[in-house]
Amino acid sequence: MKVIFIPFKRNTLAQILVISFAIVLLLLLNSTEAISVLNPESYQAIYKGNDTNPIIAFECNVVWGTEHVGPMLDIFKEQDIQITFFIGGEWARDNPDLMKRMVAEGHELGNHGYGHKHHNQLNLEENRKEIVNTEKEIESTTGIKTTLFAPPYGEFNETTLKAADSLGYKTIMWSIDTIDWRRDGIDKIISRVMKNPHNGALVLMHPTPDTVTALPVIIEKLQALDYSIGTVTDTLLN
Repeated sequence: MKVIFIPFKRNTLAQILVISFAIVLLLLLNSTEAISVLNPESYQAIYKGNDTNPIIAFECNVVWGTEHVGPMLDIFKEQDIQITFFIGGEWARDNPDLMKRMVAEGHELGNHGYGHKHHNQLNLEENRKEIVNTEKEIESTTGIKTTLFAPPYGEFNETTLKAADSLGYKTIMWSIDTIDWRRDGIDKIISRVMKNPHNGALVLMHPTPDTVTALPVIIEKLQALDYSIGTVTDTLLN
């Protein structure tokens, strides 16, 4: 079979290459998968840790309930358990001694924003300011630079995630919610945790009197199922 070669001028060949590249690019941009790969600004929150390790993290958001923080720390010290406390900036400013105790007893400190605002309603710089001001407050007292961020109310959007990421933070949510702020009883707190314990679970709680009472029971039940209890970072390790 005779092969026919069609000669092209150099300029014509260059035009064909440019057009071909443009067609390929358009096809890629019309692909949902390609968009996610090509778009570097794709941020995600973390809802649970490594599901291959039988470790469950307790994460306690602290902006109120100060009188219950000490009793919680007493329980964790007695049980030799370290958890993650997500600290509000205003609370950090007013309670340096409790923060120092948390660090001294091996607990992990996370960032919970400064003024407990609705971060999904803030712009990029407002989100960054809330995180940075809290970071400075915690670091000035403890020497710890936080790298985990738990948005107040669990409210966030792409702007919140971008702000946290730009500051070197992982945005942390939860896979088990005690909903202890409802104050609807110790048994319900225990039931919510024990309904579906799982590897890498992140258990959200707050310093309430019912939480303090429920904690020893929850700890005992989880340990009876061969779970270890630790920090958020513990659950994220491979």
